[in-house]
Amino acid sequence: MKTIAPRFLLVGITMLAGAALAYALTPRHTVTDKGPKINLEAMLPDNFGDWGVDRTITPVAPPPDLQAVIDKTYDQTLSRTYVDKSGRRVMLSIAYGGRHGEGMQTHKPEICYPAQGFQIEKEAQMQTLETPFGPIATTRLVATMGPRVEPITYWVVVGNQQTHFGIRMKLAQLKYGLTGVIPDGMLIRVSSIDRDEANAYRLHDDFVRSMLSGMTSEDRSRLLGNSAS
Repeated sequence: MKTIAPRFLLVGITMLAGAALAYALTPRHTVTDKGPKINLEAMLPDNFGDWGVDRTITPVAPPPDLQAVIDKTYDQTLSRTYVDKSGRRVMLSIAYGGRHGEGMQTHKPEICYPAQGFQIEKEAQMQTLETPFGPIATTRLVATMGPRVEPITYWVVVGNQQTHFGIRMKLAQLKYGLTGVIPDGMLIRVSSIDRDEANAYRLHDDFVRSMLSGMTSEDRSRLLGNSAS
C-alpha cells in the first residue's frame, strides 16, 4: 500500500481548510432577517416643521428600462415632493434594498440622471452635513437638462454604516460579509430646481434637519446609520 507524501498531505489539508473557511465566511443571512421590516411610506412623515407633501406634483417616472432595473434591485422606493410655507420645493427620493448588492449603483445620481437625459455639470463633491442627530457624509453634484438646473445632495447607508460609493462601500460590504451577514442598503437623495447652487444646498440642509426632527428615533437611525467609513 502506497503512503501519501507529506507535501501532498499538507496541500490537501490546506485546500480543505481553505474550502471550509470560504464556506464559513459566505454570507447567508440578511440584516432584515433580524429586527423590524422597513416601510418607507410609514417612516417618512407627510408633514414636519414647515414642510408638507405637495399633492399637486406627481413624480416623473424613470424610463421603462431603468425602472425595470430599479424594481429588480430594490425592495422599496419612495419619491415625494415637499413644499414649505414659503413655497419652496424639495424633491426626496429613497431607494431601499433588503439584500444589498452591486445593483445599487444603478440608482447612483451620477448614473441615473444621465440615463434620463441629464448632464452632470459639476463633479461630485463629498461634504459633511451637520445635524442635531450627528453628521451625514453627503455627496453633492449638479445635474442639468436644458434650462433646468438641479443641485443634488445624497448619502448612502449600508447596513448601519454611512459610506460612499466605490472602495468605501466595498469595505463596508466586506465587513458584514466576514460575519456571514448580507447587509441591506439605502440611498437617500434630496434635490431642488435652483440656479443658485449654494442657496440650494442650504435649503437641502434645512430640509434634512427638519425631516430628521420629525421622525421617530428608530426610523431616524435607519436613515442615518453610523458615521461614514
